[in-house]
Amino acid sequence: MENILIASFDLEVGGVERSLISMLNNFNYTDYHVDVMLYSHTGDFMNQLPAQPNLLKESDSYKTFRMSIKDTFKAGYLTIGFARLLAKYKAAKNQGSEKGYKQMQYMWKYALPFLPKLDAAYDVAISYLWPHYFVAEKVEAKMKIAWIHTDFSVVETDETVDISMWMKFDYIIAVSEECKKAFINKYPILKKKVTVIENITSPDLIQALAAEKLENPMIYDNRFKIITVARLSHAKGIDNAVRALKLLKERGYHNLAWYAVGYGGDEKMIRSLISDYKLQDNFYLLGKKINPYPYMKEADLYVQPSRYEGKAVTVSEAQILAKPVLITNYSTAKSQILEGYDGMICELSVDGLADGIEELYHNLKLRKKLAHHCSRSNFNNSTRELSKLYDLIISSC
Repeated sequence: MENILIASFDLEVGGVERSLISMLNNFNYTDYHVDVMLYSHTGDFMNQLPAQPNLLKESDSYKTFRMSIKDTFKAGYLTIGFARLLAKYKAAKNQGSEKGYKQMQYMWKYALPFLPKLDAAYDVAISYLWPHYFVAEKVEAKMKIAWIHTDFSVVETDETVDISMWMKFDYIIAVSEECKKAFINKYPILKKKVTVIENITSPDLIQALAAEKLENPMIYDNRFKIITVARLSHAKGIDNAVRALKLLKERGYHNLAWYAVGYGGDEKMIRSLISDYKLQDNFYLLGKKINPYPYMKEADLYVQPSRYEGKAVTVSEAQILAKPVLITNYSTAKSQILEGYDGMICELSVDGLADGIEELYHNLKLRKKLAHHCSRSNFNNSTRELSKLYDLIISSC
């Protein structure tokens, strides 16, 4: 029986974490012993972790990555605290719209000397969430695998620092073909390491959870209801969703209600936009929901307004619930849906979102066609996708 380690940050509510839970729920525990390393034993999905894998003891040193710098110092981790201050300073000197990625890289780079190694040795070690320094530098394994969940063509990273980390891995898993292409375009030297394994979906579980009875304002809303389930961040474009709804209202569409399930650092800014545009009665932030599916079920249209994605888990989940889907034309969009068959792709802009929604609002026949094709599609991919991972594992043993 091969020993496998799967490492990630925590189990807060999010698409990556949801896909990890799905993978763990479908894993072959007869042939593989699995240890799970979470840097922090926190998050609303902790109680969804299946019983079969062995959850390793939380490490106080690694848990600091889910703490503020101030709290890291207060907890007595002075060297890690100074490493994080240095990372923040260096990232701030860089140009770009999202300095968080580089700050995360530098945080790991400078903190690595002060972090403990894992005592056990493994046949395979899987790092499920970037940056992958823990598995790259602190784990002994015959094979190392790293997962990528985002579009690296638009993510600003320190490529020199990144390359040295990626070279520690035998395989790099992308969640879609377009995600793979974007990564290889940025790091052509890593081409031979990259393969595709899609996020694991669990249609039966999603359908069952969608039937759960809970307090849901959408049930009593007779307007045309749009739903988005996403982190409130720059990448997910919820601010553009608010702007698109303002534009639609200016065009005379007063019968629209847009609900957003999620939380994140942009919440204050998005609430200000909603207030500034006087959309309090049209755009609703529902906050963090462990089970977003009853809200999806009540919607007339699912919209993903992202600026970039690897492959959005929530889009597939909306399709499982047979919802017509509209997504922006981020660079990996064409690996997410089949245009005009099980979803629609609009221009990645405020005008594009408004135009796409306007078209689908008027075209009931098209919405029904998209929903029908989704209802007839087989989204149960666990056997097919996990077999790809098992084949990689077998090649190392």
